[in-house]
Amino acid sequence: MINHRSLFLQYMAQTSPAPIGIEITKAEGSFLFDAAGKKYIDLISGITVCSLGHNHPKINAAIKKQVDTYTHIMVYGELIQSPQTLLAQKLSSLLPQNLNCTYFTNSGAEAIDGALKLSRRFTGKYEIVAFKNSYHGSSTGPLSLMSDEYFTSPFKPLLPGVKFLDFNKVNQLENITTQTACVVAEVIKSEEGYKLPSENFLEELSKRCTQTGTLLIFDESQTGMGRTGKMFAFEKYNVVPDVLVLSKALGGGMPLGAFITSTEVMQSLSNNPVLGHITTFGGHPVCCAASLAAIESLIEKNILSGIEEKESIIRNQLTHTAIKNISGCGLMLSLEFESKETNLEIIKQCITNGLFTDWFLFAENKMRITPPLNIANSVLLEACSIITQSIRRVTQEK
Repeated sequence: MINHRSLFLQYMAQTSPAPIGIEITKAEGSFLFDAAGKKYIDLISGITVCSLGHNHPKINAAIKKQVDTYTHIMVYGELIQSPQTLLAQKLSSLLPQNLNCTYFTNSGAEAIDGALKLSRRFTGKYEIVAFKNSYHGSSTGPLSLMSDEYFTSPFKPLLPGVKFLDFNKVNQLENITTQTACVVAEVIKSEEGYKLPSENFLEELSKRCTQTGTLLIFDESQTGMGRTGKMFAFEKYNVVPDVLVLSKALGGGMPLGAFITSTEVMQSLSNNPVLGHITTFGGHPVCCAASLAAIESLIEKNILSGIEEKESIIRNQLTHTAIKNISGCGLMLSLEFESKETNLEIIKQCITNGLFTDWFLFAENKMRITPPLNIANSVLLEACSIITQSIRRVTQEK
């Protein structure tokens, strides 16, 4: 019998000294199954990627149909490919008028890279403003937008001209000037434990960008595609960005990212120089077909209408005194515990008890709750019961 754990450790690049190391052999709906047949409720959806769960029949059918038609045929942008054009049209129909032109990529990090290049090319400026404790990806461009020296210092020098502000501090917005090409912001601070924007902060941010001729880029890699109960989180705050970045759930489980803006702004990447931005596999036709099927399923099944009820179930069921706070909205929530150690013990116990979840980069004392958007209420109740049992087990052991 092949020992896949041994192969994993011997031949694959490792991202940490202690990976979770569970061998998943099957995934179905809201469940994962390991090599021993143990079932886990998936409470993180691959970090908000599998928003309709696993092995979704409509998405699978779209993938199989496109595989039988063609897969890769040419670098992005040179040949007309119907999966790309249909998806771009669908996204435009869901977005405000100024977000009508899509550049497809392979991932969120690549989409951020493209958006940064776009902002510098269009505005003729180079300064970038980002927010502390944000995460936009791990390639060099997105890493330059991370304020935490622990993650960035081993890879310096990074992009020059990046300034960091505190999220929700309106008085710091004056640091956005006429020399600022773009501001990159998450609508909801994901890796800080789903920290919501304060009242009017995003509106004031948008006003300042307009005043200074700065492009406002919203990174909705985690919040987009219905996670908050709206198709896009910015819809909740009456602010429209100049550039929208999507990934994760956009692909319906397949690797896909995008940055979206107006035709006028996007056109600046097509000349002086020609091929100002190019990608070989971005907008892969199979991934675009999966994405369109996922979006259509979200709409046809009216899944977003049930998000508020599911959020209420979680908040009403998880009331243990060890939970200091529940932050976030929709089906992107975090549970705050007294310490990193307590949180990691509870997460470990949850996994033992058949529930898969994890923590946050900049909030290690918080547990992530981002299940599939179509998770059954009965499964959600079971998940809350497992979390409560795990908390009781850990707190009793102390």
